[in-house]
Amino acid sequence: MRDRQTGEIAKDAVSGEALMTVGVVFIDEGESSLIQVTIPESGVTDGLTVGAPVALPGLVARPWESVFNGQQRHGIAYRATAVAPGAFPMAQAG
Repeated sequence: MRDRQTGEIAKDAVSGEALMTVGVVFIDEGESSLIQVTIPESGVTDGLTVGAPVALPGLVARPWESVFNGQQRHGIAYRATAVAPGAFPMAQAG
C-alpha cells in the first residue's frame, strides 16, 4: 500500500502493475526474522500455504534511509519478481 490513510495502492514505476507486500519468515542457524517482500500482484502464485517454504525469484535487497520529523530512519527494502511454493529437500535423518 502506498498510502494507508487514502488507501492508495502502490504501483510499479515501469509497468504500472499493482504491488503487494508479503511477510516472509527467514530462518538461519535457529534465529528467525520476519521480512516484508514487495512483489507484483501477478507474481503471487497458487499453492502458497502459511508456514511452508517459498521461493523468491529475483530477490533484491536495497538499503534505504530517510529523515522524517527530524528523525533519521534506515532499513532494507526487499523486492522479488514472484513468490511461489518452494521445493526444498527434507534433511536426512541420522
